[in-house]
Amino acid sequence: MSDPTTSILSSLSAALEGAVAKVRPSIVSVHSRRSRASGFVWKAGLVVTADEALAEEGDVAIKLADGTSRPATIAGRDHTTDVALLRFDSAGLTPVALTSRVPALGGLASVVAAENGNPTVALGAVSLVGERWRSLRGGDIDARIELDVTLRHRHEGGLALNASGEIFGMAVLGPRRVLVIPSATIERVAARLETHGRVARGYLGLGLQPVKLDDGVGAMVMSVDGAGPSAAAGIKQGDVIVAWNNERLTGVRSLLRSLGPDSIGSAVDVAARRGGEPVSFKLTIGERPER
Repeated sequence: MSDPTTSILSSLSAALEGAVAKVRPSIVSVHSRRSRASGFVWKAGLVVTADEALAEEGDVAIKLADGTSRPATIAGRDHTTDVALLRFDSAGLTPVALTSRVPALGGLASVVAAENGNPTVALGAVSLVGERWRSLRGGDIDARIELDVTLRHRHEGGLALNASGEIFGMAVLGPRRVLVIPSATIERVAARLETHGRVARGYLGLGLQPVKLDDGVGAMVMSVDGAGPSAAAGIKQGDVIVAWNNERLTGVRSLLRSLGPDSIGSAVDVAARRGGEPVSFKLTIGERPER
């Protein structure tokens, strides 16, 4: 009589093997200056990888499982969502099919990445599932997904798969945990990078420093871009911003996080103090210049 446990494990193993085999033709290594990462073919001629793992300058190459390398160029990158897009000759490679479905908490998850072009796999579980959130850099991430899995730096940019083999995002290293950039975020950001080379962000033209006030917190204006929207509104160095659209400021970071793509062109009411006296401004958020 056969052991049912053995049968279940064999079936699970075969299912995982099949899921990995399906995505292997899409996985590559991304080599940039003193940096190694993983990536996947998003569309013909385009690879998505983790922006954080991509060098700021120098040549970029895509290394394949057969040991060959192909040159690549940066089509665009978005530091706030950790998505970078590369152009290269993807002949012989298969684009992935992403699912917008968010995985269930506690479900099995595997990360398929690459090491010098050779596919690698790590198995774990979905340890946290949450709502839409903003990254520390202000990026709009469609769902909070964390994995209980070991991930090396060179495996950042690998694909996150559920037990059915569906690709629900890209695995990256967050502070003390492995995060997943969901497929919905990848599709949205990569499409913008493909056509525009960047994702526009809101711009105030201010250098801000948090300050403690007797009745809360404020943001002191340390510098003003003379050609920026804040200067046009009349904000000056030394002003202390205390409220934004009639809501008390909770911190500089929260203010900057509100400057997403949808904020461009919107008018906001800014309450501040100048020399201890209240002042107010009507400010139209601009578009952050390319750096």
